[in-house]
Amino acid sequence: MSDGTWVDESDWEIGYDADEVAEAVAEAETPPVVAVVGRPNVGKSTLVNRILGRREAVVQDVPGVTRDRVSYDASWGDRRFILQDTGGWEPDAKGLQQLVAEQAAVAMRTADVIIFVVDATVGATIADEAAAKILQRSGKPVFLAANKIDNDRAEADAAVLWNLGLGEPHPISAMHGRGVADLLDHVTEALPPVRKPVGGGTGPRRVALVGKPNVGKSSLLNRLAGDQVSVVHDVAGTTVDPVDSLIELGGKTWRFVDTAGLRRKVAHARGHEFYASVRTRGAIDAAEVVIVLIDASQPLSEQDLRIISMVIEAGRALVLAFNKWDLVDEDRRYLLEREIDRELVQVPWAPRVNISAKTGRALQKLVPAMEQALASWDTRIPTSRLNTFLRDVVAATPPPVRGGRQPKIMFATQATTRPPTFVLFTTGFLEAGYRRFLERRLRETFGFEGSPIHINVRVREKRGRRNR
Repeated sequence: MSDGTWVDESDWEIGYDADEVAEAVAEAETPPVVAVVGRPNVGKSTLVNRILGRREAVVQDVPGVTRDRVSYDASWGDRRFILQDTGGWEPDAKGLQQLVAEQAAVAMRTADVIIFVVDATVGATIADEAAAKILQRSGKPVFLAANKIDNDRAEADAAVLWNLGLGEPHPISAMHGRGVADLLDHVTEALPPVRKPVGGGTGPRRVALVGKPNVGKSSLLNRLAGDQVSVVHDVAGTTVDPVDSLIELGGKTWRFVDTAGLRRKVAHARGHEFYASVRTRGAIDAAEVVIVLIDASQPLSEQDLRIISMVIEAGRALVLAFNKWDLVDEDRRYLLEREIDRELVQVPWAPRVNISAKTGRALQKLVPAMEQALASWDTRIPTSRLNTFLRDVVAATPPPVRGGRQPKIMFATQATTRPPTFVLFTTGFLEAGYRRFLERRLRETFGFEGSPIHINVRVREKRGRRNR
């Protein structure tokens, strides 16, 4: 052992084996997503609670209690997955309920498998039929859960749901658990081994323009799609899906997602924060790189910071675009720099571009910033190089002592990209401050400009040395 904080290769072989590394890497990968969708009050949250085996989702006998998508870690047998509870599906809903339907639509777009819940005692409604048509076009495995079938005599109610065109109805009772295990067996069989990364194909990279109201999102999109560049065409989704615009920029095509929904005005003042959150989160989830627009002429707001945090939590590549630069004078520039130093300390790695959608100032800098962020988002560090780097860092700056013992870092590997996610195998807990230190050193050495980094620590006491 060359120092007190790094375990050499022989110690690693004693402490861990290849299966253990594979298990840790699998845990770090993003599990597939199962979305539970359906009309209000058909029992979606009750089913979610039944699958989780605990009461997590709010359940009331009132339609529309669940307004936002909520995600939970779940498992069945040996399969891990993310379970999403969604708001009620109403294709012709207005106001708040319309936004709930949009959020359910986003869940359907981003999920790997969909459970469509129908109240079998009521039968298929017009809303169910409209949702079924959209689900048929989604290209995702869809399982029709005929809920509220509490006994054998009620199974005839489930049989009539064949006419929805989604295949065999699965009769269940979310309240009592009847048939749920059989449903989950079929669902987990349809899950992909590892979830495909967002935008993992060879098509245009997906970009979201997000920001608080009146920062210039629609002006920027119109400028990019009109005066400065040519629009290839609009790709229309279903009747409730957002429209994605394909725009030629910097010699390549980019897909701007959900921007039309982001710039629609909210009719009701009440619930404004919820409205903004629904549309912003939907755009972020569907994108690979997110351009967060900030009004440079105004002080940074809590809403700006919240949106940036949403991008980081979602693990998307990030570019900060300070818009309305034509309104910024020298005094405002000085204040803005102070605000950035104070408020954006968590994202010094995000590329910053000072633009004006109104005048077209510096818009040509957006493409290099997006390309840089995406390249970082896709970066993978070879295991040998990563461990050599960490060995040097730890030798110079060991982890702090915790509980009278100094943790040892035994091995490290990069589990995934998009975003870069690292797993450190240690003999003890690493303080959050030390993990932030490691992240800074990773960025100093390997770049990662424009991409969040996730560092997972897998703690295990070192095994006793075997006799040789």
